[in-house]
Amino acid sequence: MKCRTLSVAAALAASAALLLTACNGGGSKANDKITGADSGDTKASASPSADNTVARPEITLPSDLTDTFESWKTGDTTKDAALADVSRRIDATNYAIAQGDPGLSALSFYYSGGALADAKDWVESITKDGYSITGTNRYYNVKIDAFDSASAGVVYCEDQSKAFAKVRKSGKIIKTPVNDDSYVIYTTRLEKNKQGVWQTTKLTSERGNKSCTP
Repeated sequence: MKCRTLSVAAALAASAALLLTACNGGGSKANDKITGADSGDTKASASPSADNTVARPEITLPSDLTDTFESWKTGDTTKDAALADVSRRIDATNYAIAQGDPGLSALSFYYSGGALADAKDWVESITKDGYSITGTNRYYNVKIDAFDSASAGVVYCEDQSKAFAKVRKSGKIIKTPVNDDSYVIYTTRLEKNKQGVWQTTKLTSERGNKSCTP
């Protein structure tokens, strides 16, 4: 049976990526480390620039929803291109949730395989439960390991302490106390397709991981 998350807490958890632990308790462990990322610019910013040679979907988040990416540039061309597509995948997922559209074409642009099916299911479950999201999601502590010219692994943290569930019909914002579960670690695998897009093919997560909590 496929697990679906129906609670308000799960709606709050609607973030840039699938929170698979809500169903299977999986995810990365505290000692999962991917090496090879430099500290980069520490200034919080919008999504890093992707390779302009590829025509990508245009994603504009609602005015009440912001994704910020801290130190998501390493100075390495290949790694930065991969991280740029991860950030665009995050934006695309949040946009799909805000729009209530599990069929958003940008999802299949940045996801593939089982990760794509999970992304669509996640967006659909949040939408059916009557929720959207608002506030600010902060992504930080990113580490990337480029396995070869067409595959990589990325680990990063998300701070959801300023992101909240929003009732879609009424617009009511549901705020919950900030605790360790407000911080999530994600472990992903990327594969570069023939069009030059770094797609997410696998994704797991864990809430309250000590490498992400303050």
